Amino acid sequence: MTVEVVQPGTLYIVSTPIGNLDDITHRAVKILSAADLIAAEDTRTTKVLLDHYGISKPMLSYFSHNEVQRAPQLIQRLREGQTVALVSDAGTPGISDPAYAVVRLALENGFPVVPIPGPSALLAALVTSGLPMDRFVFEGFLPLKKGRKTKLEILKQEHRTIVLYESPHRILKTLGELHDSFGERFVCVARELTKKFEEVVRGPITTVCETLNAREPRGEYVIVIEGARKSSQDTAEA
Repeated sequence: MTVEVVQPGTLYIVSTPIGNLDDITHRAVKILSAADLIAAEDTRTTKVLLDHYGISKPMLSYFSHNEVQRAPQLIQRLREGQTVALVSDAGTPGISDPAYAVVRLALENGFPVVPIPGPSALLAALVTSGLPMDRFVFEGFLPLKKGRKTKLEILKQEHRTIVLYESPHRILKTLGELHDSFGERFVCVARELTKKFEEVVRGPITTVCETLNAREPRGEYVIVIEGARKSSQDTAEA
């Protein structure tokens, strides 16, 4: 495999596997092999990926609690002519993962930002959900407390397919709240996508809750929710 010719002073946003290490693109491997520095959400997690592909590069941690302080340091590396590759633990950086601060700062300082497309948990769940994909809204994680009820009331009226992320210890609670707010909607709940214990459960919210309640919740979840059905008046106005 030939080494990608990277441009000095460039920030590459590199998508990495969400589970199965074979899901990385050839170009992503080339960029990671050629970069001067890899900014990683968790350097231990990224090292597993790099070792798998025989890549040895300096790494610097860049995660949600240090991104504001770390972003200027990465910009300084770009100013020195280095190539920086930004990765998250899994998937595409910036999608419910840190990336915005350094991307914004790089653009403000005139440095090129180049995307290296690849895996994304939200898209993987969406395309297997059986729900409409031509229009959808991604909300990431719902607010934990303040604004949660208001957000659910807003989403209740959303006609597009809705995609959420949720943690294992809150999945059943969130599905219960969705049922209380939305009523009985069709949902698709996916976990451990591309991994050994991948599971996708589809059906009415109550049925999905019964299925999930029968086993120990593990892994990060993606919830794909049927949008609100348009009334005859909405259809006439459209």
